[in-house]
Parts: sequence; structure tokens; C-alpha cells
Amino acid sequence: MQLIVFVGLQGSGKSTFYKERFSETHIRLNMDMLRTRHRESLLLAACLEAKQPTVIDNTNATPEQRAHYVIAAKAQKFEVVGYYFESRIDDCNRRNEQRSEDRIVPLAGLLGTYKRLVRPAMTEGFDRLYYVRVADASGFVVDEWKEAPDEVR
Repeated sequence: MQLIVFVGLQGSGKSTFYKERFSETHIRLNMDMLRTRHRESLLLAACLEAKQPTVIDNTNATPEQRAHYVIAAKAQKFEVVGYYFESRIDDCNRRNEQRSEDRIVPLAGLLGTYKRLVRPAMTEGFDRLYYVRVADASGFVVDEWKEAPDEVR
């Protein structure tokens, strides 16, 4: 029983990472698809009740946003794993602009998320945390989490 919480800017690779790593084993919940918090809450509750491995594929920029998922999952005895996606604004904007027109996030939205983005911490209740970055042509590099803040978002 595992709940995975993605954290990162739009265009940081979260959905692609889900498709490559978890699409065969975990249900994906995200606001792009569900459109309302009510729908998301209903489906999250169903996944937790059914003991279904789940990925929360949203920006989850703040500890307060993440706490909603962590608390609910812990109450159902789920392991909670966080994946923080390197969120350099130039890289994310470049990838964002390569999306289909109907999926492009306006730059103002990207910058707004960037301003709110807080790196996760183990003290939020995660059982494990990982740092993910997009590798040039070889997919993703996943590293163990380091609590010490550094210059790279």
C-alpha cells in the first residue's frame, strides 16, 4: 500500500515519469484530468479504502498541499513516498512550450507555482523522498533525498 506524491513545476517531467515508472502499478490522480478537488477527494478516498497504490501527479508546491495527502494515507497505513522533480524555471518553461497547445501552462502560472514551491522534507511525514531530474536523452535520474537545502530547485 503506497501513496506517491509528486512535487515540482509544470513541465518538470512528472507525468512522463509516471507513465514510465508507475502506469502499470499505480492509479494516477491529477487535477488536469479530474478538474475539481471534490472529484479528486472522492477518488483518493476510494483508492485508500481499496488499498490501491496511487500517485498524486500535481505540482503539490507547498507543505500544506502535500499534508492533505500524507495525513489521509497515513491514516490508512500507507507508505508515503515523495518524488521532488528538479524545477529550474528555464528548463520547465522550455518543456512546457513543447506541449500541445491545449496543455501549455501560461508563463505567469509557471512563475506563480515557482514562487510558492517549497522543497519537501522528511518531517512532513514521508517515509522516503527522492530527487528526480531529466537526463538529456536517457530519461530520468533518481537520487536519494538530501535534506540539506542547495541552490538547485
